[in-house]
Amino acid sequence: MRIRKFLEELVILFWLFVLGSVIGYIYEMIVVLFQKGFFESRQGLVYGPFTPVYGIGMIVYYVVLNVIDTKNKPKVFLITMLLGGVTEYICSWVQESVFGTISWDYSYLQFNVNGRTSLLHCTYWGIAGILYVMFIDKILQNIKKFVCQKKLKIITMFVVVFMILDIHISCMAAYRQFERKKNIAPENEMDEFLDKHYPDEYMNRIFANKREKF
Repeated sequence: MRIRKFLEELVILFWLFVLGSVIGYIYEMIVVLFQKGFFESRQGLVYGPFTPVYGIGMIVYYVVLNVIDTKNKPKVFLITMLLGGVTEYICSWVQESVFGTISWDYSYLQFNVNGRTSLLHCTYWGIAGILYVMFIDKILQNIKKFVCQKKLKIITMFVVVFMILDIHISCMAAYRQFERKKNIAPENEMDEFLDKHYPDEYMNRIFANKREKF
């Protein structure tokens, strides 16, 4: 029984990640449209409308908000404000450490933390926390009703495989681009495959806001 409940929780966490990633992608596309007047890719993975930092944030919200009183909106705001800022900071640090690039830099804003997050963006995370409590919780109740159904299990399995492959190839392609910038020649067939199918032009178009950290 405990194993079954554990697996159900994993399914919920997975779909929260997917939902958060899609919502984040849509939000980023709308923001860049208003800022620049045209659509520009804000994908975080090579395939699909996913921006994983928001999916990770959604999981963090779920885990933490399950153990606090969500009726206390000021408390929810402050906690999710802090959680979102920490999540954003860690994701930025990991991206820079592993791939040598950044996708956002808030150094131009007051009250920023190493350019990785800022008071303004932490406020946005706090607002998102309130919206999560108001709307996502209701969606979760529906997901939990169907989590044990065979059709959802089958769909989940296919989507899990897709996401694992998407994340894996995205990381490999990004790291191989990092190696190309350091003039590292391909060492094996996989490197050659990545160079052929995920050249700099393609990667720069997909990850339009990514740049090297100087």
